[in-house]
Amino acid sequence: MNFGKRLLGIIFDRPGQTVGAARPAPRRLLTPMARSLLDPPWPQHLRVLVLAPHPDDFDAIGVSLRQLQQQGHALHLAVLTGGANGVDDGFEGATGTEQKVALREAEQRASCAFFGLPAERCRFLRLWQHAADAAQDDERLRAHLRAVQPQLVFLPHGNDSNATHRRTHERFHALAARERLTLWACLNQDAKTLQMRRDLYTAFDDELARWKGQLLRHHRSQQQRNLRTRGHGFDARVLQLNRDAAAALELDAPYAEVFELARYADGALQTCSG
Repeated sequence: MNFGKRLLGIIFDRPGQTVGAARPAPRRLLTPMARSLLDPPWPQHLRVLVLAPHPDDFDAIGVSLRQLQQQGHALHLAVLTGGANGVDDGFEGATGTEQKVALREAEQRASCAFFGLPAERCRFLRLWQHAADAAQDDERLRAHLRAVQPQLVFLPHGNDSNATHRRTHERFHALAARERLTLWACLNQDAKTLQMRRDLYTAFDDELARWKGQLLRHHRSQQQRNLRTRGHGFDARVLQLNRDAAAALELDAPYAEVFELARYADGALQTCSG
């Protein structure tokens, strides 16, 4: 594989290797099973749906999504919640829930414009605001899945300490079974992911890391909140996760976005071994 390329592609890791689990003695991971994003397990020109629990989750896997868009796949983004709890009270004058949701949605629209995602392919569903609306929220998510009819879905892993990430995974899994969907799903590694298989990854270099940092900094509220609570920005937090992933996989590239691959056939979850 030519590691001189700026984007090194999605590659299969050893099947069953998990993030957070004890690792065997290090060895090179570029096995005959390796797959580039240019030669993925799915066909070309798919409808791709990103199920983002919050505004900014799309951007956390922005390099992979950029590559898919450049390959001709049709990307769609559904932001499931408003993410108001992630905004410091009074940030840019936002105090109430509606103001904070409007601020975060504006940040996401700005990042999507920078990314190059058409505005009509970005939807804000505002789910799970009230427990009494759970059935209605499920129906709205179901309707959106039916409208997009995705063949490839990106979403968080279910083994995650964030409750909204877990709920996104749980509701998608239930709807996939209910609707008897046949599609691929990529479960992305997040800073709050507890354990997952490393089936796929997108490796990238410093130039693309700078681009991704710009993308992430469109989420000004999250940049400021991370600076206040952690002493470093949202951009630095995500890119450090990507740097750690590349190091764990012993890549020549400095950064990687990591995914667990799932395959649904007629609503049933299949075993993916590469």
